Amino acid sequence: MKKLILFLSITFLFTQITLAQTTEIWIVRHAEKDKTNPEDKDPNLSDEGRIRAGDLATYLKKVKFDVAFATPTKRTHQTLDSLIIPKVVDYKDIPSLVEQIKTNYVGKTVMIAGHSNTVLEIIAAFGAKKPKEELTDDDYDYIFHLTVKGDKGKVKMDQYGRPHHL
Repeated sequence: MKKLILFLSITFLFTQITLAQTTEIWIVRHAEKDKTNPEDKDPNLSDEGRIRAGDLATYLKKVKFDVAFATPTKRTHQTLDSLIIPKVVDYKDIPSLVEQIKTNYVGKTVMIAGHSNTVLEIIAAFGAKKPKEELTDDDYDYIFHLTVKGDKGKVKMDQYGRPHHL
């Protein structure tokens, strides 16, 4: 009986410590893609996109990431390559990605590169309020910093690199 009580006490304590930890998550949309070949379904970054990827690395130079995630498209992982080599994950199942991060990376610092139609959905799935109504196909310069504690998320939005909407 004493062993059971000790086990339950340790389990409870571990759960409380885990829930008290804050996970930092940075989310960006991939940088500008090369649009010279409309037939290319998986284009590389354009010259402008490579510059923006460098701007992202400069913006986040003081942040030490434990892990990064990108979709299978070239443009998402090329956006992160000068920062950290990302794990390639299909974001069609955003709740699964969020659960994986909440389970395996509690208290860590995580980077995610997504697409205009996934970035805000990922933010919402972490329990934070969407800071914008939508991201358009022309929105490349936004960066979102989430702090997640348990099921609650707070987000701050900023811009980096050359403003896209001139």
